[in-house]
Amino acid sequence: MTEFLHANMAPVMFGGLIVFLLIGFPVAFSLAAAGLMFSFVGIEVGLLPPALMQALPLRIFGIMQNDTLLAIPFFTFMGLILERSGMAEDLLDTIGQLFGPIRGGLAFAVIFVGAMLAATTGVVAASVISMGLISLPIMLRYGYDRRLATGVIAASGTLAQIIPPSLVLIIMADQLGRSVGELYKGAFIPGFVLTGLYTGYVVLVAIFKKDWAPALPPEARTIREDNGSSGLPSLAVLTAVSVAAAVLFARSRPAETATDELIVTSMCVGVGLAFVLAVVNKVFKLGLLSKMAERVTFVLIPPLGLIFLVLGTIFLGVATPTEGGAMGAVGALVMALARKRLGLKLLRQAMDSTMKLSCFVLFILMGSTVFSLTFQGVDGPLWVEHLLTSLPGGQVGFLIVVNILVFVLAFFLDFFELSFIIVPLLGPVADKLGIDLVWFGVLLAVNMQTSFMHPPFGFALFFLRSVAPNTDYKDRLTGKLISRITTGQIYWGAVPFVIIQIIMVGMIIAFPGLVSGGLGPKHKIDLDKVQIQIQPENDYGGDSNQDINALFGLPPAASGAASGAAP
Repeated sequence: MTEFLHANMAPVMFGGLIVFLLIGFPVAFSLAAAGLMFSFVGIEVGLLPPALMQALPLRIFGIMQNDTLLAIPFFTFMGLILERSGMAEDLLDTIGQLFGPIRGGLAFAVIFVGAMLAATTGVVAASVISMGLISLPIMLRYGYDRRLATGVIAASGTLAQIIPPSLVLIIMADQLGRSVGELYKGAFIPGFVLTGLYTGYVVLVAIFKKDWAPALPPEARTIREDNGSSGLPSLAVLTAVSVAAAVLFARSRPAETATDELIVTSMCVGVGLAFVLAVVNKVFKLGLLSKMAERVTFVLIPPLGLIFLVLGTIFLGVATPTEGGAMGAVGALVMALARKRLGLKLLRQAMDSTMKLSCFVLFILMGSTVFSLTFQGVDGPLWVEHLLTSLPGGQVGFLIVVNILVFVLAFFLDFFELSFIIVPLLGPVADKLGIDLVWFGVLLAVNMQTSFMHPPFGFALFFLRSVAPNTDYKDRLTGKLISRITTGQIYWGAVPFVIIQIIMVGMIIAFPGLVSGGLGPKHKIDLDKVQIQIQPENDYGGDSNQDINALFGLPPAASGAASGAAP
């Protein structure tokens, strides 16, 4: 038995962790229990030295001293303040009115607002619950297909896991040993490409299944001018001016400017100009903008400004992700105060939820640290490396197997658990195969995003189930009897969006530039041209060894002997 454990301790330990998880033991305690139990076994059979466990307190204190992890409570607090201050409600109402006249307009509004909330909150639960409470009753009221309505809401909420400032990217950066800013830059373009794929799916549904996504009836479009017109022409003119300003600014930037930096700064210039024009029009009562144009401007610009405050400062290198999260939290408080919705009750709810989520993450991190210490002691990473590097196909074979593995595990584990259990094992192997870890981290983040959408354990589906009507009810506005939402409808509604996320994984593998395009040019150093110059004499014309001798109080002979100088 002892010989068997010596030869197979790593796979036995990994299997023991799976058993703990299948029993239903909490993940954080499963990791710690497996690590401690197998460390005692390893010490008893002589496989591990007892001194190994003395490194455990240092690892725990290392987690406590990790400044990067402070970004998690900051971004969580920011998202919860924004969600509870009514920003999502104002955005959905305004964008729904804007897109209402076209088929699928409410679904487009949900996707657009989901991307906006993702770029300001980074919290899936806040996005799904707020959009489920606000937009789902409206979509049911006007005859949207239940599978489409629930699928769009759940999928749009999961955008918070790939569009910065994403919590999963912070964890991913910590586990892969890369900076959070690099992963934010790498995920910037894929996040909005995925948003475009969601929109494309709704467009196809609106074309081929017209009764699934009807337009809002005229009586439901409440933002109108005094003469009954929609007011869209003035909004179109303001949008054109804003886009033109952004394009001109983008063209004036140097060619080597990173794509993410170019997009954020150009967007800031464009929306800033639109906001200034809207303020001037309102202050001086010029009457140049319609009610729709003013409403869209004053509702959209503050969260867009918050996006620049957070992401812009990170991408420009002005602030670290932790500092950006702190500024975002302050900005969210200012926005809630400006809306006159900031009170002690809201603050307490936000702080309680932030504390719970942050403790949840850190306890899992501490448990994974206990597990990884023992796993490394029994040469677990070497076992995983041999297992994965022996796969046929090299990099491509490795990526296919890893993505299938993560996709299957996502049926049973959420992204936090996958990040702490699987990523530390896969990262070193990917690095040895020559795969860029920033690109690899974004790829895994997109794949792990499906963990929120997988039936039967997708958390986004659970969040939506908690706010979707489970009994028939009478609509308060129309008086019609609305049928309940079944769990099966929520599950089937998620399937097309899971397929879209799989397509996005394939696109990232096929087109690596989707990730690397946001990172900016990399400056390579030609080692053949590096010159090392050693000045043999000091500024006073004396021998440098004599200076070293004088510095350390050694006699000249000792200095010469120590330096290996020839006599």
